[in-house]
Amino acid sequence: MTEFKALDEHTLVSGQISIDDLAEARRHGVTMVINNRPDGEDPGQPTSAEIEAAAEVAGIDYRHIPIARGMGPAQIEEMVSARSELGDGKMLAFCRSGMRSTLAWAVACREQGVPREELEEKAHGAGFSLAAVDHLL
Repeated sequence: MTEFKALDEHTLVSGQISIDDLAEARRHGVTMVINNRPDGEDPGQPTSAEIEAAAEVAGIDYRHIPIARGMGPAQIEEMVSARSELGDGKMLAFCRSGMRSTLAWAVACREQGVPREELEEKAHGAGFSLAAVDHLL
């Protein structure tokens, strides 16, 4: 089972999830899954379509916001939109290790006015550094 790390009361991050992890995510209150991995990044990783189909069966909204070689305005806008549409549920964002998802979360939160210090503290508490997006915060 994949470990989910809480960034805030509405956001969990993790490394690559399996189809079986969706039931556990649902038990954690997850209502939206965001896949920040491009298909084919690693051999054997589930495709976006496979995870989306399993999420639908589990009653979880799904978004594919791949981040391959850095984060651009489109990915940031999509993350902000996902956060805005989340409502009272929880979001699980995943990538290979959880790092890209954490960085995307931080930039989206900052765009929505969350103080930088708060983001740094929460990311650090989950074991991540925001240094790679320092210029965007």
